[in-house]
Amino acid sequence: MVSDSNRLDSDAFMARLKAEGDARYHDRHPFHLAMHAGLLSREHIQAWVQNRYYYQTRIPIKDAVILSKSEDPAFRRMWIRRLHDHDGLAEGQGGLAQWLRLARGVGLDVDEVSSLRGVLPGVRFACDAYVQLVRERPLVEAVASSLTEFFSPDLMATRIAAWEMHYPWVEAETLAYFRGRVIRARDDSQEAIGYVLAHAVTRAAQESCIAALIAKTHILWALLDALCTAHPLT
Repeated sequence: MVSDSNRLDSDAFMARLKAEGDARYHDRHPFHLAMHAGLLSREHIQAWVQNRYYYQTRIPIKDAVILSKSEDPAFRRMWIRRLHDHDGLAEGQGGLAQWLRLARGVGLDVDEVSSLRGVLPGVRFACDAYVQLVRERPLVEAVASSLTEFFSPDLMATRIAAWEMHYPWVEAETLAYFRGRVIRARDDSQEAIGYVLAHAVTRAAQESCIAALIAKTHILWALLDALCTAHPLT
């Protein structure tokens, strides 16, 4: 690849990615603000867990698409760990299984959640748009779209504290998914950032990566908008 003289240096590029992501990350959405303030009902929590599970099921699919775009074995060895994190190496393991345990912990029927029958159309549309974004963009942009995970450890930590304080009816052991993601998301984001910094070597590529990250934040925001439309906060 050929670089150009207008590209941002690594520090400036990193600062742009962080600034754009932070300004739009869904921790600022009214639904999450209400969640962390202890203002959600049991119905709200259950609706979020049920619908968010659809997003969780799309994550290993988008990661498999990203894997298919790379001809570098080293990259594939790094990225395939993400599939293992969500799908597990055996039945009952991994993030998807943990999410279903969370569903049981908030009083949902696990079979109903896993069937995906109750997923809101708007949630389904937003999550499918993420897979489509990854499928259509070049590899470096697809990786850049995952950089929302850079902001997720803080959100996860805040969520754990809020649920323990405000929603004691949720079985504490079912919060394992959130606790595990604090560490894994931090490690995953560092790998992804390193790849983007190394491979977005023109200003145009950098701007496209920033746009991909912004598109991902819009998708996460749209998911919560759909949830709030079906389950108003007031």
